[in-house]
Amino acid sequence: MTVTLSDDARQYIQAFDQLTGITPVDCLVREARLVFVVPVGEMGEAIGPHGETVSEVEAEFGQSVDLVEDAVDAEGFIANCLAPAAVRNITLSEQGGSTVAYAEVPQADRGVAIGADGESIETTRELAARHFDIDDVQLT
Repeated sequence: MTVTLSDDARQYIQAFDQLTGITPVDCLVREARLVFVVPVGEMGEAIGPHGETVSEVEAEFGQSVDLVEDAVDAEGFIANCLAPAAVRNITLSEQGGSTVAYAEVPQADRGVAIGADGESIETTRELAARHFDIDDVQLT
């Protein structure tokens, strides 16, 4: 699967790399926030001690920055997208030519998984489609 980046996303990725030394594999540009997908194993470095690195990036860009760690499979990737919500299980299902991921999230974490105004679940859906050809993500 090939991820197509906008010019703005490419510029943000380059700036993120210059600030942190980490090259994100994807960037979603939103009105008030940026979402970077960082390579597997580099999340700690991207966040920095006590969140200092990501805070510096937010200050430089003047907007909120969310980080998602990449994964080798769709299930792991979706769980990473929904973090910090606890994800118990993810099941992929083929339905009428579409692939739907069902993420089992405890009731106490559903609000976190959905996010304010559905922001978290919508970002998860978009990233899952971009990286793993998942047509929809549903919480169970």
